[in-house]
Amino acid sequence: MINVLFVCWGNICRSPMAEFMMKDRVRRLGIEEKFHIESRAMHTDEIWNGKGNPVYPPAKKKLAEHGISCEGKTAQLISRADYDTFDYLIGMDAGNMSDMRRAFGGDPQGKLSLMMDYTDRPGEVADPWYTRDFEATYRDLDEGIDGLLSYIEETEHESFFDRQM
Repeated sequence: MINVLFVCWGNICRSPMAEFMMKDRVRRLGIEEKFHIESRAMHTDEIWNGKGNPVYPPAKKKLAEHGISCEGKTAQLISRADYDTFDYLIGMDAGNMSDMRRAFGGDPQGKLSLMMDYTDRPGEVADPWYTRDFEATYRDLDEGIDGLLSYIEETEHESFFDRQM
């Protein structure tokens, strides 16, 4: 089982979009049983009295436009235990990376990365909360997921893809 955790500031836009896009992708590829995929927040801005807010409506709408449901997802805060649970902890921007390193006391096993590191154009996934460009975020995440799955296939030395990504 390959355990993947996507991380952003509040867990209502980028990271849940990545979570459900990747779940959809591995389902369509017929390899969902090989993956456990979740997402988390670095900060409690979207979590009140232990209860997380749902996915931000424009993010939910963008996923729905592509036939992807995120129904029932609410923001969850990252925990130190997540470092031991997940194989890949993927942040959306440099702030997320800095926060994850601090939360986990570093990255001794080399599990932390940025989403766009798996593409030909490393950098950050712009936060659509501020840009309002949910389509650009969707495209970045789609490209990042393609690259991540190719990377996993190469590094895990498993051939579980029947087609080119």
